[in-house]
Amino acid sequence: MIDLHSHTLHSDGDRSPAQLFAEAKTAGVEVLAVTDHDTVFGLEECRVASEASGVRFVTGIELSCELHGREVHVLGHFIDPRAPALERMASGMLAERRERMERMVALAQRMGFSGVTMERVVAASGGENLGRPHLARALVDCGHAQSMNDAFDRFLRTNGPLWVDRKRLPTEEAIRLVHEAGGTASIAHPGANGISRQELNALAAEGLDGVEAWHPEHPPNQAEAFVRWADELGLVVTAGSDYHGPGVQPDRKLGDRTLPPDRFAALEQRAKAHRYER
Repeated sequence: MIDLHSHTLHSDGDRSPAQLFAEAKTAGVEVLAVTDHDTVFGLEECRVASEASGVRFVTGIELSCELHGREVHVLGHFIDPRAPALERMASGMLAERRERMERMVALAQRMGFSGVTMERVVAASGGENLGRPHLARALVDCGHAQSMNDAFDRFLRTNGPLWVDRKRLPTEEAIRLVHEAGGTASIAHPGANGISRQELNALAAEGLDGVEAWHPEHPPNQAEAFVRWADELGLVVTAGSDYHGPGVQPDRKLGDRTLPPDRFAALEQRAKAHRYER
């Protein structure tokens, strides 16, 4: 099985790289991409975990982008984690995410949520790449929400009481960064973000390589439509479970959505072409 979308505690997952690759091995996943949000700093740890597990590792990232005033995500696969422009972007994003979280924690404290501190949020993250799931965990642990979903629904949803907006890259900049790092750029879960055919056409014109057609939030007919659109535009297709771990999404499993080997070969070939262009 080939699963090209997963997360670790280096972003909003709850599994260390070692735990993630051990679970992938148990689940029968043979190729796994780790695509943590806006960071490359966990990828070396993933490489070590991959070698220990025997599961092939594909370097990846999931970039937070803006398209027509709404948030969308661009997946990078086969990237060079040491690409200077990508490292600079990731360092800037870490700092921005921490500043955002400090503002969200201050809001929580002003609302009287005792026990919710930056120290607790950082502990929930297991790292430095702070996001809403880590604040949600702190709210649950302190008794202010019944579950992660409850915390999001009541407090952390877009424009909710604890919402603070954050920086997002223009899609064309995200595509350029991925290409400069020798990788392929694909639009993540386009159905969940309401990507239209016209928008996909425009993204292809910006240099987009692929479409994540098979994703847990895409019903079969929608996935088939994205495959058809990708083929018509000469784009490659990707697939993945978007696994975050049982503490974040208990109903989602590694290998829930997988990519056929011939589609993976096409994706890998596209990445090789970008590396030759560098």
